[in-house]
Order: sequence, then C-alpha cells, then structure tokens
Amino acid sequence: MADFEAADFLRIDELLADEERIARDSVREFVSKEFLPLLQHHIRQDGSFPMDLVPKLGELGLFGANLNGYGCAGMNNVAYGLVLQELERGDSGLRSFASVQGSLCMYPIHTYGTEAQKQRWLPGMARGELVGCFGLTEPDFGSHVGGMLTRAERRGSGWVLNGTKRWITNGSVADLAIIWAKTPDGVRGFVVETDRSGFEARDIKGKFSLRASVTSELFLQDVEVPEENRLAGAQGLAGPLSCLNQARYGIAWGAIGAAMACYDEALQYTRERVVQGGPLAGKQLTQEKLVYMLTEITKAQFLILRIARLKDEGKLHHTMVSMAKRNNVDIALQIARQARDLLGANGIVDDYQSMRHMVNLETVRTYEGTHDIHTLILGEHITGVRAL
Repeated sequence: MADFEAADFLRIDELLADEERIARDSVREFVSKEFLPLLQHHIRQDGSFPMDLVPKLGELGLFGANLNGYGCAGMNNVAYGLVLQELERGDSGLRSFASVQGSLCMYPIHTYGTEAQKQRWLPGMARGELVGCFGLTEPDFGSHVGGMLTRAERRGSGWVLNGTKRWITNGSVADLAIIWAKTPDGVRGFVVETDRSGFEARDIKGKFSLRASVTSELFLQDVEVPEENRLAGAQGLAGPLSCLNQARYGIAWGAIGAAMACYDEALQYTRERVVQGGPLAGKQLTQEKLVYMLTEITKAQFLILRIARLKDEGKLHHTMVSMAKRNNVDIALQIARQARDLLGANGIVDDYQSMRHMVNLETVRTYEGTHDIHTLILGEHITGVRAL
C-alpha cells in the first residue's frame, strides 16, 4: 500500500505554527521508517517493546516533551499533542511508553519534586537512559483509586512500603517507579528505584491488546526508601490525579493518530479492492463508512486543538480533558472497527493494522479513566449533582 496520507479535510495544518508541524513531521517519519518495520516481530514473537528505540526517542526529545528544563524539549502543548498523535499512529504501545515516561513519571517529579530530585532523575529520563513506571492502580482498585491498599509507614528517617500495583506499563523494564501509597497523613508519592530489596515486577502475559507494550504487576514487600525519595509537594489524591490528567490529554491526541491510520488504510484498500467489476470504494455502504470516519476525525482534531490552545494559555479545566478523552477514544474505536470490516478477511491478519489498533483501543478506552467514568465526571460538572 502507498505511504500514509494524513486526513486534513478542513486544512487544520494552516492553523499550526511551523515548529508544531516540524515536530509532528519528524515523528511521523520516525514512526514510518524506524518503528513500523520492527513492530510485527515484537507483536508476533513475545509481545515486547522495542527497547532499542528508546535512545532514539530520547534523542528526538519525546520524553517529557512539554516540560521545561532538565534536558526536556519544552514544546508547547500543541506540538506535544501532535507528537503523541504520530506515536499512536504507529501503535498505542509506543505512545503509552512515551506517555508513561513523560506524563506519569517525569511530570510528578517536575511538579512535586525537590530541586535535588529533579536534577537527579529528570535529565537521564529525558535522554531515555532511565525508564520510569507509574504505580497507582491495584488489583482491586482501578477507577476507585482512593481505596488503594498500598501503605507507606515511617521507619527511622525513611519509609517502608508494602503493597501491590497492577496493570503497570513499563513495570519490568523500569529503573524507577512512582509509587502512590497511603500514609497516616494521606496519600503520598515516592520515587522507588526498582533494584531496591523487596521490589519485584512480573509481566502480565496473555494480552490480546497492547502486545507491543510491557505490562506488569509490582510487588513491594518491606521496601525501604529514604525521605529524600518522597515527592514532598504531592499531598492527597490531587497529586496522582493531576498526573492522570496529563496522560489523558495525550491519549486524546493519540487516539486521533490511531483513527487516522485506520481511515487511511481503509481508504487505500477500498480504492484498490475490486468487487463486482469495480472498486469497493465505489459502493454506497463503503462511502458511508468512509464519510463517517473522516467527519469524526475532523471533529476530534478541532476539539483537541482547542483544548491544547487553552492548556497553553493556562485556561484548561480537567473536565475538558475528560470530554476529549471520552470522545476521541470512542470515535477512534468505532473507526477501527469499521475499517476492519471494510478490509474483510484481510482485516484479521497483522499484515494490516486496523484490527491491531482496534484491540489496542479497547485498552485505551479503559485506562486513565474508563469511558463511563469520564461520562460521570462531565455529568457531575454540568449538573452539579454527583450521580449514584
């Protein structure tokens, strides 16, 4: 099939600054030339992430890309979003790796850490020399994060952590983990080096989705960390929830990339596939599906672009991100399903990408707040009433 052609029906490119387009185009080229040729091997063989590409991701400035200082690229939030769009056009696992590193690990250190902590960890993470993971979700507590069982207790001048975290991206390849735990003073965050005694990560096997991503369970048994590893500025659930909001913002961009990949594949395929003497693209039902795809992609592009500009202006409210995550992931999943349908039997093999994006998006719909959770967040915001 021909090279990827991005959907831009209403000429959104004209609304972008030069540096925003350059950031996007450099990542688009990297994904097409360096990531996608490797992807099939990792999905088929062992469900792994291509760790050899991590230094290149660091070289491109993709870790903590919208953070300033400490070796971070300092992109505005539009450029950062476009970068994540292109990463997820490749695969949700690629965007997840960058999102976890930047939004869930570097962001809390950058926002809530001391200057010493920032100097100690952020430059290496920006270069990809240190990999992080984010330990919030537990086996029995996902959306209800306040129910977490992991505990941190004082011991001398330091802390002792005990608990289990599950569904942790990058868990077994991480050099450090941001662990959220309950203390007598509420929820606190800790930077935990993964080589500490009592820390163990085990990969979760048998995934149908996010095959090109490492997903783990973390076990902490009497893990001792010094006071200087506590994120002093993070108090209560506001700390981890702010990190999740950063990640959700990136997801809303990334989902568009997956949708664009599926639309482009379906459009190219139906133009070339001959059915009853003519191209499949010439059938009424095919055109209805393609029009739906392009329309929803275009609406999603304007939604997240407006949110990105508001974020850069300091006017963002977290419910706006909930709307974008909820909408964009949902339409991307519907587009992936329709694209797979148009590909017929070919759509179920990994020589094509739509079904891979489809099963990945089932996970993206669930993590960082499920579709239903974001519905309730918006519902409470607009009515002022918490639904029961």
